[in-house]
Order: sequence, then C-alpha cells, then structure tokens
Amino acid sequence: MKKFAFVDALGLDTAEAYRLLVGCVVPRPIAWITTVDAEGRVNAAPFSSYNYVATDPPMLAVNITSKGDVLKDTARNIRESREFVVNVADVSTMAAMHASASEYPPDVSETDALNIELLPSTRVRPPRIAASPIQMECKLDQFIVLGKGRNTLYIGEVVAFHLSTDVYDGQRVDSVALNPIARLGGPFYSALGEIFNRPMLQRPPGGEGWIHQANAPIPKKD
Repeated sequence: MKKFAFVDALGLDTAEAYRLLVGCVVPRPIAWITTVDAEGRVNAAPFSSYNYVATDPPMLAVNITSKGDVLKDTARNIRESREFVVNVADVSTMAAMHASASEYPPDVSETDALNIELLPSTRVRPPRIAASPIQMECKLDQFIVLGKGRNTLYIGEVVAFHLSTDVYDGQRVDSVALNPIARLGGPFYSALGEIFNRPMLQRPPGGEGWIHQANAPIPKKD
C-alpha cells in the first residue's frame, strides 16, 4: 500500500504552492506567445500554465502571473492590443524558447536579441515564429483575475491556424511528427515518450479516435 504525505493547502505560501503544482501537473504544454507593444516591439515568452478550453469557437487560455503590481510584458501587451499568437514549441525550438524566458527589459525585443525569425500574421498584428510548426492567431475574448490577484487567466479565440505540412495532412495533426516539448517541475522539460493507443470511449466532436463499443449505447443522430 502506498504511503502519503499530507500537505495542508490552506497553509501554503505562494512559493510552496508553485513547487507542488508544477511538480504534480505534468507534463504541461507550452504556449510560446508573441505580442506587440504600443511602440511596435515584438515580445516572445513561453508559458506552461496553458491549454485549450473551448472548441466552438476554438479558444485557448493561458495563466500569466504578475510581479507584484507590475504586469509582465506579455500580459500588458495582450490587454492593450487584445491580440496574441500562440506558437507551439517543438524539440528543435527548445533552446530559443527557453532563452526567451529570460527577463529582458520592456524596451528589448526577445526576437531581436535572440535572432528569432518571424512571419507576418493574417488576422492579428503580432507576428508568428517561423520555426514553430504550428502557430495560432488569437484575439482576446476575456481575462479573469484569479485567487489573490497574482494570477490572471487570459482567454483568446483562435481566429487563424498556421500548420506546417510536415505535421498536418489536411485533416489531422501528427503528434509524433510534431515532436512537442513539454514542461515538467523545476528545470526539466520532456519530449514525447512511449505512446499508448486506446480507443475513445466517448464520441468527441468529429469522432476522432472513437470506435463504437459493442456494449455501448448507440449515439443518437443530431
């Protein structure tokens, strides 16, 4: 039988809660976000408290912490412009993505400092990161201040997808070809390890990965 250590969450300070959460919630996808400030400077920064939250319309959410009362550059730019691009980081872009997490002054563009090649977007002002195999142009739908005010959840509607034909066949994204990089606790990242194939037991939109089970009820037609 497993033994468990009890940690009272009501008594945790911010640092302790962070260490536990990033160690428990793994692996985490990374949103490598590009934004543009009022002077036209491009900011690029990675965030691993991120996921998709809706499919109709497609929406993404990312949690961005503040430094006391000061917003991070990405959060400030999103609030002011209401636009951002989520670039998917893969193993080949890990070094540049990781380096862009450094605390550059607000008047320094990470993409300039790190020589990150950019591509113009179609429906938003912030550019896309050329080396990323998937880029999602987003417009801010809403933001929600969470907890004691240090965390804010930014929810964006995806208004355009850009998908490399190396990973997209016109219908599906090949996760193995994508070779995404994910965040673990502490200084660790992870790539895809062993992959397990199991049929979907509930029919998702479009039926992707779903196989009707003999003893399962037949879904009604809409």
